[in-house]
Amino acid sequence: MDQTTRIREKIDIVSFISEYLPLKKMGRNFTRQCPFHNEKSPSFVVSPERQIWHCFGCNKGGDIFTFLMEYERLEFIEALRILAKKAGVEMGESSYDKTLSSQKETLYRINRLAAEFYHFVLVTHAVGKQALGYLLEKRAVHAGTINMFLLGLAPKAGNVLSSYLVGKKKYKEEDVVAAGLGTLRNGRLMDFFVDRIMFPLTDHRGNIIGFSGRVFSEKVDTPKYINTRETTLYHKGSVFFGLDSAKEEIKKHQKAIIVEGELDVISCFQNGIKNVVAIKGTALTENQVNLLGRFTQKIALCLDEDRAGQEAIKRSLPILEKKGITTTVIVPSGGKDADESLKKDPYAFKHAVEHDAGVYDYLFEKILGQNDKSTAEGKRRIAQDLLSFFHLIENEIVKEHFLRRLSVALDTSYESIARQADKIHKTRNMPIAVVSTQIPKRDRQEVLEEYLLALVVQNENPHEINKVVAGLLKDFVFKTQAYIKILEKLNTYLLSHTVYNSKDFLTTLSPELLPAFDACFLLPLALFEDVQNYEKEVRKTIADLRSFDVRARMKLLGEEVRHYEKEGNIELVEKKQQELTDLTKSLKIT
Repeated sequence: MDQTTRIREKIDIVSFISEYLPLKKMGRNFTRQCPFHNEKSPSFVVSPERQIWHCFGCNKGGDIFTFLMEYERLEFIEALRILAKKAGVEMGESSYDKTLSSQKETLYRINRLAAEFYHFVLVTHAVGKQALGYLLEKRAVHAGTINMFLLGLAPKAGNVLSSYLVGKKKYKEEDVVAAGLGTLRNGRLMDFFVDRIMFPLTDHRGNIIGFSGRVFSEKVDTPKYINTRETTLYHKGSVFFGLDSAKEEIKKHQKAIIVEGELDVISCFQNGIKNVVAIKGTALTENQVNLLGRFTQKIALCLDEDRAGQEAIKRSLPILEKKGITTTVIVPSGGKDADESLKKDPYAFKHAVEHDAGVYDYLFEKILGQNDKSTAEGKRRIAQDLLSFFHLIENEIVKEHFLRRLSVALDTSYESIARQADKIHKTRNMPIAVVSTQIPKRDRQEVLEEYLLALVVQNENPHEINKVVAGLLKDFVFKTQAYIKILEKLNTYLLSHTVYNSKDFLTTLSPELLPAFDACFLLPLALFEDVQNYEKEVRKTIADLRSFDVRARMKLLGEEVRHYEKEGNIELVEKKQQELTDLTKSLKIT
């Protein structure tokens, strides 16, 4: 037995996926909305018997490996490493070597070594004395916090880290460059980060994927922060600082607080507010919202209290609304950001956290206060700005509430505000060309055939149902050949088995029939109250299918009648007309 098979046997797919997504029992399977595309009705199905998952909306599916790879955007060897550890399966030497040889694994190790090197320079080496003093005294970062977040210092000398990684640890120069830690200048490897306090950036699993470097002295024409450039591991729009430390607290509080900087996160953490992460940029991206959405459906934005912070909220709001995230705003008091506010008055900041405002209330007051509502131009700006956000509100009662507030604030009629809102809504919702991810459409007969087979194979005891199917479909030919073969195999199996076991039955199917079987086995079915209703649904589906066959034969007979009429063969015309009449009667009965 190979390692992947052992892992599959040790990890139950329902339990595993439930760690990421809540699942709902439906018949013999579990279902929910698909995490890989936007949908309102659940089409994502997990089978405990088959230990597989499938989405009938985007047509993605597989086992625990494919789910983890798709959900976490991992390569197979990365998923193998994670699942092997979870299952307690020792990886063989060859597999281990193969895993270590992957580029990502190499970069993870280099980043970890770099973080430990930077940390050593900061807390132990004499070179780090000034930077350590800056953190401890000026920024009030505790020694324990420095250790916990593995804060470090990139030395002034331009190639200290590179020399350590290449000379002592024997990594290739190209690997150091690929990790974003080095750059080649005139053929010489130099450090990317120089003379900066270093904040390791991790993914939510704790792997160090990059760094953020901050200056700690006044320098002319020098960016305050620089981040690792885009690498195989690090993608700015998919990362939060502090998520690995905050994720359990986010789950506990069912709320994530988003701040702008690393020191904001650290100050919050030291003051007991631990469900906090920092964005790496000026606004939330869809990837970041998807990532946080795994842990909570409520996000509180605590961005800098300046125009840039307000603009970041505005840019983030459409994405948050699209993902169905409840959004609030925390307004720091006594400072421009969380760090400054906490240093001046931690109690006031904690009060602001506990009394966060709805994002639309916040925008309403801010935009109203930034414009002169006594002038026509001021009213136009206020209406244009606010209505561009109010149209995002799905709840019509809430939307009307804000529209009426706006009409009162601008001293104009509700009807004119509503008309302008509708105009903006229509403009913003012009059709956009998108690439469809939907599976090719099938005709109704193919859909009904799949549904019928699903009714049979998902039944706990398909013996009686199969008799009904076999009896009523004697004169009917399936359009989908795979379904015919599966039904034939099932009929043979049930004749020699008193108990239906899906895993056992699968051993009788050839590999090319398995995808068709799985599609039917996972197809979401409505819950039926009793056996009689279940059988009634089967008979109805068969009747619908037979009607397709009858209509096809009627069409053929109609063509034959017209043909014989042209030939003047009255006898055959009458014969075919009688057959057509009989078929019409049978269709009505059906």
